[in-house]
Amino acid sequence: MDGRVDERFAAVRDVFAGLLDSGAEAGAGVAVWHDGRLVVDLTGGWRDPGRRQPWTSDTLVNVYSVGKPFAALCLLLLVERGRIGLDDPVARHWPGFTAGATVRQVLAHTAGLPVFPVPRPAEAYGDWALLTADLAAAEPRWTPGTAAAEHALTYGHLVGELVRRVDGRSVGRFLADEIAGPWRLDLAFGLSPADQRRCADVGYGRPDWATTMLGAPGSLRRLGLGNPAGALDRGVVNSPLWRGAEVPAVNLHATATGVARCYAGLLAGGTLDGVRLFGPDIVAELLRVQYDGPDLLLDRPVRWSLGMQVDDGDWGMGGIGGNVGYADPGRGFAFAYVTRHLADFDRVDALTEAVIGCL
Repeated sequence: MDGRVDERFAAVRDVFAGLLDSGAEAGAGVAVWHDGRLVVDLTGGWRDPGRRQPWTSDTLVNVYSVGKPFAALCLLLLVERGRIGLDDPVARHWPGFTAGATVRQVLAHTAGLPVFPVPRPAEAYGDWALLTADLAAAEPRWTPGTAAAEHALTYGHLVGELVRRVDGRSVGRFLADEIAGPWRLDLAFGLSPADQRRCADVGYGRPDWATTMLGAPGSLRRLGLGNPAGALDRGVVNSPLWRGAEVPAVNLHATATGVARCYAGLLAGGTLDGVRLFGPDIVAELLRVQYDGPDLLLDRPVRWSLGMQVDDGDWGMGGIGGNVGYADPGRGFAFAYVTRHLADFDRVDALTEAVIGCL
């Protein structure tokens, strides 16, 4: 284990050390901001199953759906700049898009397109034009705005294509230029070869983890997570194809500190270290609940904002397997946990309890 912790938050260090010592965690990073300061910045374990490469402060890992709010922030920055409206029809900016959804509905997971409509192999993740063309021609599974299901794999291509159509840059390039660069966030969609060499290899907490997470055959969860093939396959997500592609719904590669810094900036109303990216009005709109009810893919109630889940005042997004980034405005902290050991959220719960106990 390496890093630093304010003495007030020593209990977080102790819990993290216990997770590593017990084997509940194989490699991870945890970061906490409180009252505008980084108070926990820890890494530990190993980047690889052979335990040859220690996890360090610049280790990147695939954080799955933790990346969805980062794609949403790119589009919301264009909303704030007046280049696209939340209630614009998607087709106004994306000619040929047939589903009839608005920009707001895309951001809030109510657009009715939670499944890529054409079966595709894993190689399709490297073909942005193919997958966005599939979505443009797709029939929605419900009238947009009338129901919600996490757009598990499709979200990033829907949001990202709007960014590309309006701005001209890919969502990965836009994120790097307009958000990650100014706020000094160590995270990206579509890694360079040099950044790929910093990546941890994703692994399963148990042999049947990927099959269990896909859900029952024929279920919306299986359809939403299983096409294109390979989003939960170690052979795919640890490959140069996946790491170099932009799959913004599920392939943000990040450090915990990078994720937590972004939430700290949002918690402060859109300004971080004196750099203002978002105004308070767009941050408030980002966090306002757009849908409150059953999620047809997750099969549980969800309160969706414009790219995040809202729960008892907290807001943020978890990634399958135990990754998470969120803010607790009532207690004034931002939290991120990133892991290569895909299992459950028990580790996050234990660390969160430790943070709260230190306040």
